[in-house]
This record gives sequence, structure tokens and C-alpha cells, in this order.
Amino acid sequence: MKSKVFLWPVLALAATLTVQAQTKVAAINIQAAIIGTKDGQKAAAELNAKMQPKKRELEQKQNDINSLQDQLNKGQNTLSETAKSDLYKNIEAKKKTLQRQVEDAQADLEADQNKLMQQLGQKIVAVIERYARDNGYSMVVDVGNPNTPVIYASPSVEITKEVIELYDKSTASAGASAPAPAPAAKPPAATTPKPAPSKPPGQ
Repeated sequence: MKSKVFLWPVLALAATLTVQAQTKVAAINIQAAIIGTKDGQKAAAELNAKMQPKKRELEQKQNDINSLQDQLNKGQNTLSETAKSDLYKNIEAKKKTLQRQVEDAQADLEADQNKLMQQLGQKIVAVIERYARDNGYSMVVDVGNPNTPVIYASPSVEITKEVIELYDKSTASAGASAPAPAPAAKPPAATTPKPAPSKPPGQ
């Protein structure tokens, strides 16, 4: 009887998992999907055109640094130590300025890209949900984003409630079928030893 009590929750769980195994799951790379749309391609082209002036500016500054570096290399034997020191300091200052400008441009580009992905992402997620419902998919997973992979999940694949109920039933049934523990035997009552009779004096 005890084995049957533990067997039926396992069978019930197996039946639940069998139903879940029959659900349809789809995979999508949502970033590639966004970029592949006409709106995504248009937005990417506009973003690239916006960044071109800054890109040319940074390239020109890098060329200026390279030119100064060439002057320093060629003047190692002809320039005075003071001239070489001044030229070296100028190069290092321009490098630091260029590095900050490159970092700022990169941050601006990432901000624009994130804004673009957010705007188009909301639209494409709505399309994904509609496609999943129309085609009987219970879950859509984004293979391009390991942090938030699930884009859409049908309530039919959510088994949290069922597992909780099954767990509670199995533990309750196990507790009901277990025999009650036998009462512990009472230890024998302690007896106080009688004092030995005292001998009369003189014996």
C-alpha cells in the first residue's frame, strides 16, 4: 500500500511532463531579425550616416598623430633634446584627447543602438507573440540573448502550480500512510536503597 502511495504522484508528474513534451517550441535570433527588417535596415543606414562625420574627424586626428610620430622618429639624430621632448609631449596629449573622443563616440553609438533596438524590439515582439499564437507555439526562445532568452511563453507550459499541488499531495499522503510511532517504554521507577542497619556499639 505504501509503494502505491508514492507511485501515483510519479505517474501524475510523468503524464504532465509528457503533455509538456508535446508543446511546440521555436527559436529566434531577435537582434538579427530586427536588423533584417526593412525598418531595421533603414535605421541602421541612418545611424551609420549620422556617425560618418565623427568617424572622419577621428581618423583625421589619428593621421595627425601618426605624422607627428614620424617626425619624432626621423628627428632622433637631428632634433635637439628639447625639441624631441616637446614633440613627444604633444603626441601624448593628442593621444589622450583622441582616446577620450573615441570613448565618447562609442558611448553615443551604443546609446543610439540601444534606443533603436528598444523601439523596433517592442514592435517585433508583438509580431512574435502573434505568430506564436497563430501557429500553435507555446514558447519562443531568443538564441541570441543568453540573459533573457524567453520572448514568449504560453500559460499552458507553466507547471509551477501543478508541481506545488503534486508535492503537497505526495507529502500529505506519505504522512497519512506512515504508521504511528509506538510509544516509548517508560523507564522503571527509581527505587531509593534502604540504609544498612547500624551495628550496636561495642560489637
